[in-house]
Amino acid sequence: MNWSEFLPTGIQLSYLVAASLFILGLKQLGSPSTARRGNQLAAVGMLLAVVATLLDRSVLSYGTIFLGMAIGAMIGAVAAYQVEMTAMPQMVGIFNGLGGGASALIAIAEFWRVLSTGEPLSLTSLIVIVLGILIGGVTLTGSFIAFGKLQGILPGSPIVFPLQQPLNVLLLGGFLVGSVYFMTDPNTLSVFFGLIAIALILGVFFVIPIGGGDMPVVISLLNSYSGLAAAAAGFVVNNNMLIIAGALVGASGIILTNIMCKGMNRSLTNVLFAGFGSDGGSSATAGSSGSAKANQTVRSVDPEEGAMMLKYARSVVIVPGYGMAVAQAQHSVKELVDQLESAGVEVRYAIHPVAGRMPGHMNVLLAEANVPYPQLYDMEDINPQFDKTDVALVIGANDVVNPAARHDNSSPIYGMPILEVDKAKSTIVIKRGMGTGFSGVQNELFFEDKTMMLFGSAKDMVGQLVAEVKQLA
Repeated sequence: MNWSEFLPTGIQLSYLVAASLFILGLKQLGSPSTARRGNQLAAVGMLLAVVATLLDRSVLSYGTIFLGMAIGAMIGAVAAYQVEMTAMPQMVGIFNGLGGGASALIAIAEFWRVLSTGEPLSLTSLIVIVLGILIGGVTLTGSFIAFGKLQGILPGSPIVFPLQQPLNVLLLGGFLVGSVYFMTDPNTLSVFFGLIAIALILGVFFVIPIGGGDMPVVISLLNSYSGLAAAAAGFVVNNNMLIIAGALVGASGIILTNIMCKGMNRSLTNVLFAGFGSDGGSSATAGSSGSAKANQTVRSVDPEEGAMMLKYARSVVIVPGYGMAVAQAQHSVKELVDQLESAGVEVRYAIHPVAGRMPGHMNVLLAEANVPYPQLYDMEDINPQFDKTDVALVIGANDVVNPAARHDNSSPIYGMPILEVDKAKSTIVIKRGMGTGFSGVQNELFFEDKTMMLFGSAKDMVGQLVAEVKQLA
C-alpha cells in the first residue's frame, strides 16, 4: 500500500489508541497506588496523538510548531518546579484559561481562514464556531478572575453590584441575538467581534460574584468548560482526537464539580449565585471569637501539654486542612506520627472531600511526605470512629470541622457534611488565631470544653510537638 494512502487511516488508528490510553489513565488516576502510572499512560496517549497529528500533510510549518512546543515546555517545566502545592489550584485555573483561550482562537482562526478563501460556511460550522467563541471566551476570562481571587490579587469576597444578574441575562441574550444575525450574514465582522467581546465580558461577570471559598468549585467547573471548548474546536477543525479529549475533560470536570458540591451539601446553582464565602480568614485574634460567642472563653494548651496528651493516648486522628498546606507542615506531621506510632499510639488521618483548595489536596500533600495511603480515611469511614478516639488533632482545618453545620440552620454551612471531631474525647486545634474560614463564620468547635487551642504556625507547632514527644520517657 502506498504510504500516502495509508497515512489518513494510520492517523485515525493512532487517535483510537490514544483515546484508549486516556480512558485507562483516567481509570488509574482513581487510586493513589496507580495514579502515577495512570498519568504516564495519559501522557503517552497525548504524545501519540500529537505525533499523529503532525504527520498530517496539511501542516504548514513544522518549525513554528516546534518553536511553540519548546517555549511551552520550558514555561511548563519552570512552573512545575517553582509553583508550590498550595498554589496548585491557581495553576490549574491558569491552565483552564489558556485552554479555553486556545479553543476560542481556533474558532476565530478557522472563521478567518474560510472568510479569506471565500469558502462557503455551513450552518453547522457557524454554530460550532459561535460555541467555541462563547465557551472559550468565558473560560479564558473567568479562569483568570478565579486565579486572581485565589492568589489574592482580587478580593476573595463576592463582588456584586445593582442589577448584576439582569445585566448578565441581557449580555447572554445579546450574544444569542448576535449569533443568529451572524449566522444569517457571516460577513458582518462588527457582529463577529461583538460576540467575542461579549463572551469575554460574560466570563468576568460570571466569576466575580462568587466568593473565594467557592473558587475551587468554579475552577473545576471551568475545567469542564475548557474541555467543552476543546471539543468544539475539534468540530471546527474536524479533528476526532480533539473532540474525544475535550469530551473526556468536560465530563470529568463536571463529575468533579458535582463531587465537590455534594461535599459541601450545596447545589451548583447555590455556589454560582449565592455569593457565599469570604477572603478565607479574619483579623480576629487569639482568645477572641469575633462572633456571637464573644462572651465564651477559649482554652489553650502549650506544646508540652499537647505532646503529653498525644503520646499517652491510645488512638489519635489527625485532621489536615489548608493551614497545614500553607505552612508546608506535612513532613513535620509525618515525623510526629512516626514518633507516636513508635510509642504504640494508633494514628489515622481524616480527609474531608473539600479540605484545602481542591479535591485530593490533602492526599497529595501527605503522599509527598510518604504517608501510607491505608492511614488516610474518607469522611464517611472515619466519622463513626471519632467517639472512640482519645485525641483529634486538627491542623489548620476550619469549616470542615465546625459543629454548627449539624444544628445551626442560620449558618451558611448548615447541612454541610463535616468531620465530627467534637465527638472525640479531646481535641487539639493548631491555628494561628481565631480567624474564620472561607465561610466567614466562627467555628463553634473552638469554644467546646473538650477543645484546646495551640496557637501558632502549623509547621512550628507540629515541630515543637515532635521535640516534646521525644523528650517524654
